[in-house]
Amino acid sequence: MTDIAARAPHDSVAGAPQVTTVHGTVRGAVEQGVAVFRGIPYAAAPVGARRFRAPEPPEPWTGVREAVAYGPTAPKRPYAPPLDRLLPDPAVAGDGWLNLNVWTPSPRPDRAAGLPVLVWIHGGSLVHGSSAVPVYDGWAFARDGVVLVSVNYRLGVEGFGVLPDAPANRGLLDQLAALEWVRDNIAAFGGDPDRVTVAGESAGAISIAGLLAAPRSAGLFRRAVLQSGAPAALPTDAARGTTELIAKRLGVPATAAALAAVDPEALLTAQTEVTSGGNPLTGRHSFQLVVDGDLLPHDPMDALRAGASAGIDLLLGTNTEEYRLWFVPGGLTERISRLKLRLALLKFRVPNATARTYRANRPDATPGEILGALATDLLLRVPLNRLADARADAPGATYVYEFGWPTPVQRLGACHALELGFVFDTLAHPDTQALTGPDAPQELADVMHRAWVDFATGGDPGWPAWDARRPVGFFGQDGQDTQDGRNGPAVVLSPRDDELLSWERN
Repeated sequence: MTDIAARAPHDSVAGAPQVTTVHGTVRGAVEQGVAVFRGIPYAAAPVGARRFRAPEPPEPWTGVREAVAYGPTAPKRPYAPPLDRLLPDPAVAGDGWLNLNVWTPSPRPDRAAGLPVLVWIHGGSLVHGSSAVPVYDGWAFARDGVVLVSVNYRLGVEGFGVLPDAPANRGLLDQLAALEWVRDNIAAFGGDPDRVTVAGESAGAISIAGLLAAPRSAGLFRRAVLQSGAPAALPTDAARGTTELIAKRLGVPATAAALAAVDPEALLTAQTEVTSGGNPLTGRHSFQLVVDGDLLPHDPMDALRAGASAGIDLLLGTNTEEYRLWFVPGGLTERISRLKLRLALLKFRVPNATARTYRANRPDATPGEILGALATDLLLRVPLNRLADARADAPGATYVYEFGWPTPVQRLGACHALELGFVFDTLAHPDTQALTGPDAPQELADVMHRAWVDFATGGDPGWPAWDARRPVGFFGQDGQDTQDGRNGPAVVLSPRDDELLSWERN
């Protein structure tokens, strides 16, 4: 047991909330009427002998641990230019990366009980991001009656490298450990462990799909939100290549024993060199979840379409122009000629009839824009719609959304990650405005944030569940009156179904 009294005085701070967890007492702060606790360890620091191992419980402490600042972030490098200006990604030094933050509605958490809980798992291609990104500030959720928990987990080769002498999917195991911490501790913060929704975007959504397919997650959450990320995993042998290239650059065997002896900064440099320059369309070396026969016995998409987590309510969707974040900042849209488009269609085995349908629906689009629309649907919209179709008659409701508001920033349109500031109602933060601009419609944030609050609270985001009509909640206007008098998304039935069906027919 650790005595942390030297850096956390025993005398109480006036008005500062304290909560006793199973590992010790933490002291947070009251910010605009809600209690906030940052940097709480949910597992031991994954360094030294624990490096490349499954997460282990943190060592209990005596005294009161200060929990007012974000905890250390996993080793990572900033996004490469020009994305670094659009996606600020703060880094916090330290070894205890496996930490989380809690925003809870009551300044006295011990006096609250039974509140819904939303656990946020950040995106970033499994190599970027953290819970300290300002866009993910949970204050608005707590303001509206939801306990918000945001989680850090191991990234890159530390969390997802495939090694013969270490468990696979270590970052996913971290997320599972964080959910177990929520189960065991969230009641002390006023939350109900039986009313947990897990939500994430991009790689966070892919991670959640893995959790949905993992038998070990049973009972840890009741609902799930997948934003712009479809279920995906690779066979172990197919995923080894990235780790092996990193080890080769370092001149060591691709084993946990060898990599554990490598300086973390050197390992991070080699990782960045191997994985840089790619995007979801061009591919290149990256980190993925793997079907390891243990945590993930089966491919997540196959498992979910076969009925895994059938009783879990699901909210899923995409942004209309996801590809613009991948293509536009680096000028890729303009560099794609008709010839390059034809070669890409062959490479990705896009049926001729499908390509003709997309061209016909976009008569003024450039070849790069046509390819981007196809990539958005191939990677995200088509698999998520197929998942919704597979769940239509299963227990647990499924809701589908689309975010279509175009940002004025750099012709990015309704691009990947743009919806985040609306979901979290953080449009006023400068880091959010890097992507949204300063004049994004607050009315739309009110509507979208409310839908996520309502889903976490009662399982109904405000539009019909998926059925044969294929209803989609569309967020693209300042708000629209719904039948019950609230502002809500427009409901569109079977949007662009000719394009989706063109994939099904081939």
